[in-house]
Amino acid sequence: MTDHARPASESTPLTRIEEVRRETARIVSDTLVFDMHTHLFPPSFGALSKWGVDNLVTYHYLVAEVMRATDIGPERFRHLPQAAQADLIWDALFVRSTPLSEATRGVIRVLSALGIDPGRPDLRQAREFFRDTTAEQQLDLVFERARVSAVVMTNDPFDPAEAELWRKGRPADSRFKAALRIDPLLNDWENARRALSAAGYTVGAQVDQTAISGARRFLDQWIERMDPFYLAVSLPDDFQWPEDSPRGQLIEHVVLPACRDHRLPFAMMVGVRRAVNPALGDAGDGVGRADVSSIHRLCRVHPANRFLVTMLSRENQHELCVAARKFPNLMPFGCWWFLNNPSIVAEITRERLELLGPTFVPQHSDARILEQLLYKWPHSRRDIANALADQYVGVVENGRPVTPAEITRDVGRLFSENFLKWTGRSSIIAAAPAV
Repeated sequence: MTDHARPASESTPLTRIEEVRRETARIVSDTLVFDMHTHLFPPSFGALSKWGVDNLVTYHYLVAEVMRATDIGPERFRHLPQAAQADLIWDALFVRSTPLSEATRGVIRVLSALGIDPGRPDLRQAREFFRDTTAEQQLDLVFERARVSAVVMTNDPFDPAEAELWRKGRPADSRFKAALRIDPLLNDWENARRALSAAGYTVGAQVDQTAISGARRFLDQWIERMDPFYLAVSLPDDFQWPEDSPRGQLIEHVVLPACRDHRLPFAMMVGVRRAVNPALGDAGDGVGRADVSSIHRLCRVHPANRFLVTMLSRENQHELCVAARKFPNLMPFGCWWFLNNPSIVAEITRERLELLGPTFVPQHSDARILEQLLYKWPHSRRDIANALADQYVGVVENGRPVTPAEITRDVGRLFSENFLKWTGRSSIIAAAPAV
């Protein structure tokens, strides 16, 4: 390393633009991240834990793309074995086409990070790599290379297979934290009440006092079992609050009181249009613009609750930022799903920095396949570093130097501390390993 490239000391005032950019990129690259929303599971969760090249290549983003690139059709594709699906996708999107989309470039990044040639005409080398390792070894490797200290799972107590695993105890691997996902409870009361009744909770067709009591007991017991960092729900683009519906009654009389009593945030992911093309299965959901005034009302009427909010429509981002300026109990987080593309991540991150300073959570991976951490976080770090560096350059150009210590402090807040403090887990910050 030359003297010019050597990291500056923590207290050195940075006054040159190239120094600011270099130090920001270095610190963002080195800082561990606490990934606050994923769909990952530890190997002890068996089939729920997804890893390896066939899972990576048959991710539903790529399934949607292969439907555009070939004429196979959803029905024929679904009847293929997974390995055959992966081979078809690889040939169509990586061999006979240049991998230009974010999802395909992500796979290229993963293979390169693992020392696998991404220019091969087939997946034989990749499959040999994964045959020679275990889930536990791969987990350690991916977390280390992605610079991820821990992940928050998405845990569904209405899934019988997952519920049975939780009844046996919490994951032994402390890097996996829980989030209690309650989509069926809020979005499908008819089926949720049947599941609650079958599990011994007294509920009826109407959300009356008996149903409220039973649903609350259900949440209390699962909170005790999981020790979640937050309660979470994915909501449609036409979500309104308040509303005279089972969802509205359950949010008001069950979810928000439970969150207050257990000191847990309520995470709302708003803007999904489910099954706009049902034939595509998981790949068939769409996006719609939502009404941010519902978030205003929730924050205003329930100031003792803390809300984590991400919205799926790009058109909602500015309104959500402005809302966060008005309500200190609102924490915007991440660039979710269709927003997780570099051009949009860069735009949203810059907008949030300009309106909120370092008081938000810029990104989560939303990873469903373990190896996705190897591209989602490097790509996000690049865009976050560029956005931060531009802000620091602006500070310098306005007449005030910045120091590496200040950059380190800000990045630490954005990558872990804001979320951990919001969820009441500040003790994890003190116990975190040095970077």
